[in-house]
Amino acid sequence: MTKLKGILLTQGMHGMISQVEGLAKALNLNFTHHTVETNKFWKMFPPKLTPISQSVFKKIDAKDFDVIISCGRKSVVPSIYLKKISHKKVTNIHIQDPKVNLNNFNYVIAPEHDNLIGPNVFSTKGAIHYLTKDEISKHSNYLKDKLKSDKEYFILILGGPTKHYDYSDKNIMNIFNLFNDLIEKNNLQGIVIPSMRTPKNIIELSKKKLGQNSLVIDTVDKKAYLSALSLAKYISVTCDSTSMISEAALTGKPIYVADIPPIKNDKRIKKFIELFKQLNIIKKLNFKLETWHYENLDETSRIANEIKKQLT
Repeated sequence: MTKLKGILLTQGMHGMISQVEGLAKALNLNFTHHTVETNKFWKMFPPKLTPISQSVFKKIDAKDFDVIISCGRKSVVPSIYLKKISHKKVTNIHIQDPKVNLNNFNYVIAPEHDNLIGPNVFSTKGAIHYLTKDEISKHSNYLKDKLKSDKEYFILILGGPTKHYDYSDKNIMNIFNLFNDLIEKNNLQGIVIPSMRTPKNIIELSKKKLGQNSLVIDTVDKKAYLSALSLAKYISVTCDSTSMISEAALTGKPIYVADIPPIKNDKRIKKFIELFKQLNIIKKLNFKLETWHYENLDETSRIANEIKKQLT
């Protein structure tokens, strides 16, 4: 059977790319990815106040497609416009709350903590993403020759500053001190994994503070990330990233959330944290490590299977 052709529209941020590519792969699409650039005048306007017009965004070079998967505010208008001008039947899917009439899309996928309701809305527990169990397992050996073979591993996945969280040296050192203490007390080896949002000074700080007991990956390295998820006994993720917590939940392993004092409260993240606590997926990073089990969370496959039924 010939694969459906898809185009993916995002602003180029890792969390968004992970979500659209994850869904595209799960739907078995033959896809291309396009970074949306809004024309200057319209950058200040929300989608609901923006015309459905080519004048809003820089032209996207895509002609033949069956499915559009978009994510993020800037991708809303291009998705609606490209479906509107197509000469064939096109299914458009938006990930996250588009903040416009939901009928502009065939399907909208949003996490439960967004409280988005509609006949074409699929609610997910956390964020969908591009990781699969097979992909994690396949990269298990990537870091093995850099690690001590007689130890178990505890990984720390770092996000980056947001409008809600301040990555000050003081805040991050509190996490590093706690992480290092747990490694030493439990005779573990640490693995530190940065993300695209992690500031360079924080990576350097992690080398100085954690380098003796931990392998610090100092660049964004997807294979190292997958390998660490595969090898780890325990996982910790900074509280700013719901997407990386959701990705880690695919493993079924204990996940500890490393708190950073908020600059201002984010009700969405609070709801997400509460939900994942109720599902027994996460606990707060503190002075004690324990092991627990939960069912691997694979929302990407679940949602893709639901959409496949309606695409065929």
